[in-house]
Amino acid sequence: MDVSFDFQRWMAQRLDTVERALAQWVSVRSDASADHDAPAALVEAMRYAVLDGGKRLRPLLVLAACEAVASSGADAQAGQAAALRAACAVELIHAYSLVHDDMPCMDNDVLRRGKPTVHVRFGEASALLAGDALQALAFELLTPVDGSVPAAVQARLCAVLARASGCAGMAGGQAIDLASVGEQLSEQQLRTMHQLKTGALLQASVLMGAECAAATGVAMQALKAYGAAIGLAFQVVDDILDVTADSATLGKTAGKDADNDKPTYVSIMGLERSRAYAQSLLEQSLQALADSGLADTRSLQALAHMVVGRSS
Repeated sequence: MDVSFDFQRWMAQRLDTVERALAQWVSVRSDASADHDAPAALVEAMRYAVLDGGKRLRPLLVLAACEAVASSGADAQAGQAAALRAACAVELIHAYSLVHDDMPCMDNDVLRRGKPTVHVRFGEASALLAGDALQALAFELLTPVDGSVPAAVQARLCAVLARASGCAGMAGGQAIDLASVGEQLSEQQLRTMHQLKTGALLQASVLMGAECAAATGVAMQALKAYGAAIGLAFQVVDDILDVTADSATLGKTAGKDADNDKPTYVSIMGLERSRAYAQSLLEQSLQALADSGLADTRSLQALAHMVVGRSS
């Protein structure tokens, strides 16, 4: 990784932009053309789920991928409006999935991002509705009527996000996860589950950013491979941290997978093999970037290192 690249400065600037946009769009009137304000209590639960917490990895991947493609000659200005909307949309999908996954009918978690989960704070019915509304708002953000995002780009972004979050993506992976409690999975079965549950949305973040800058050919295929590698690496590291970190550090309940008898990379491969696998996936992601032909992939490289080197 290029040590001259100030990743922390790059990240701080983009996190500030994303945070401001989320605060604006997750509100009682996210669309100025709306006929009615949203119920304040529902919006409060939505904002609780989204704002002031989380790594914002998915939005950062959207913005980094867009910038990387733009570094090789794309019109950077043309993709900026779409990229910010895509960055916020994918974070809303991620937030909705956490709200629903934490509920008693799923993983029954009481701690998320260092604070009580949404259903603990607002009740189960409000949590369910907040998740539903966040999912709908994600697609609303991708389809502005002000002409800022071309219709063809809107369609491609919606298609990528829908596939990644639906039955052949995140929701399908969660279904496999719930059905696998107490079961013995092979490494391939576990990999498939996590490619869907976690990896699909992370890969989609990269692809959406690339779509915003009109990537094609070699660059798009390389970014697809990069997204797949870090998507899986994220879950491998998550499984490692579940047994090596405490709840305060994680911001969520540590040891939950083992307590619930869920198959994980650590339970199947062991701790040291899991760590080695995470490093292998990091190398795969960096090689994909090297093969992309893009002029500047430093932010994507740094994000890959962050995914594998994180402590929470």
